[in-house]
Amino acid sequence: MWRLGVGDKPKPKRHKMKAKRKRYEPEFKARVSIEALKGVKTIQQIAKEYKIHPMQVSEWKKIMLQGAPEAFGPGRGKTAVAEDFEKERKRLQAKVGELTLDLDWLREKSKQLGL
Repeated sequence: MWRLGVGDKPKPKRHKMKAKRKRYEPEFKARVSIEALKGVKTIQQIAKEYKIHPMQVSEWKKIMLQGAPEAFGPGRGKTAVAEDFEKERKRLQAKVGELTLDLDWLREKSKQLGL
């Protein structure tokens, strides 16, 4: 066993940097999961071909299967962005109506006061 002698300083510990997580585009995930759903190739073959972990292929396949009913249900084609846009549009229309009422009231009051 190595011991520190007089005047010897311990070497500082080097911290390894964590690798940055790889993020995949939704189109890529869809392509991989559809290929897994087809069943022509095994999960292992698909993972090797796309250079990803087999568990990732299985997870994306599971997510695709869970989301399949929404693709054929009511409101299909509406994405989360479209729904957010619609909510924001309705909120803004309500705000415009409220501000219009306030403006009309202020005009009426200013006429009454002779301003």
